[in-house]
Amino acid sequence: MKQLTATGTTVEDAVQSALDQLQTSKDQVNIDVIDEGKKGFFGVFGTKPAIVKVSIAKDPVQEAESFILEVAEQMGAPVQVKTESNGREISIEMIGEKIAMLIGKRGQTLNSLQSLAQLAVNRDTDQFYTVILDAENYRARRKETLETLAQRLADKAVRIGEPVNLEPMPSYERKIIHAALQNNQNVETDSAGRDPKRHIVIRPL
Repeated sequence: MKQLTATGTTVEDAVQSALDQLQTSKDQVNIDVIDEGKKGFFGVFGTKPAIVKVSIAKDPVQEAESFILEVAEQMGAPVQVKTESNGREISIEMIGEKIAMLIGKRGQTLNSLQSLAQLAVNRDTDQFYTVILDAENYRARRKETLETLAQRLADKAVRIGEPVNLEPMPSYERKIIHAALQNNQNVETDSAGRDPKRHIVIRPL
C-alpha cells in the first residue's frame, strides 16, 4: 500500500502536501492524523507542525482481479475476467482456453483460488469482502449436482433407516445441501467435523 508521512502548518496543509506528492485526491486515500500541530506564541515561538500519514486506499475489486490474473498466469492458464460487485460481494467469472485446469477436480482448485483471492482482498482492511469465483458456469452446474445428490442421499437415509454422511465440502456447498432438504419432512441435516473435513450428515426422522 503506497503511503507517506507529511507535515504542514495545519492538518489541512499537511494532507494537501501528501496528496500533491501522491498525485491523488482526498476521496482516494486514508488519512491518519499523527499530530494536529500547535500555532505557538505569536505564531512563532513553540510552533509545532501538523503531521499526517496518508495512504492510498485499496480498490477491493481491482485487488481481486489482479490476484486472479497473476495466479492464473503463473499456473500457465492465463484468463480474462468479467467482474460484478454488489456492496461487499465481488463476483468474478474467469474466461480462458485452459479453464479446466483452474476448476480442478470437483472444483477444488477453483475453491482454493476463491479462498486465496478473498484473503488477498481482505488483507490490511477493516471491511470484509466476499469473493465468488466462477468459470464456465461451474457454480450453477455444481449447485444442480448437489441438489440432486441431496435428494438421492435423503431417500437412501430413509430407506436404510440410518444417518448418511456426505463427503467434506466448503461451507457454501453445505448450505446448498441444507437448503435443498429443509422442507423434506422425512430427514434432518446438520454439519459435523472440523474444516477441512467438515461435512453434512443426513438423518432419517
